[in-house]
Amino acid sequence: MGQLSGKRVAILATHGFEQSELTEPLRALREQQADVDVVSPESGKVQGFKHFDRGDEVPVDTVLSDADPKDYDALVIPGGLFNPDALRVDEDALAFTRSFFEAGKPVAAICHGPWVLANAGVLEGRSVTSVPNIRKDLENAGAKWSDDEVIVDQGLVTSRTPDDLPAFCAKLVEEIAEGKHRGQQRSAA
Repeated sequence: MGQLSGKRVAILATHGFEQSELTEPLRALREQQADVDVVSPESGKVQGFKHFDRGDEVPVDTVLSDADPKDYDALVIPGGLFNPDALRVDEDALAFTRSFFEAGKPVAAICHGPWVLANAGVLEGRSVTSVPNIRKDLENAGAKWSDDEVIVDQGLVTSRTPDDLPAFCAKLVEEIAEGKHRGQQRSAA
């Protein structure tokens, strides 16, 4: 039996996600027997990218407007440039994200994914990492940024790039297995 048997995880994504940053966490979570839904503002499929080149499309399991955060134990936000840039201005995506912090549930974001967290107002006083080019955005949102492979802060898991996926996925599984984190709630806006 996997460590995450009985756990349900939402991966929040739209067109333009970095393919490996969605598919590798999805694989790692399913290997540990988590039930994983790709949640998106769009229905049908969302387009992945391999840096600037089109990658594969991934089926959407649940449309964001139909998704209830109470049905999930954790949230993952993949990066890429276009995916988080679109999600960070989508009020439904921001409310969905905030609800995980308010409930103390684990949240993981990689690459440009923490942009969504910044706009959701949940980074004040939190330790994070990301791709270096959004460092100032995260610091302006109140985060303490450092250039590390993976940072875990009370149920919040962040990483920089696809090179960090092994460490990111390992910590993601670990945090979800641990469950709720009281410290996660303190920084919710």
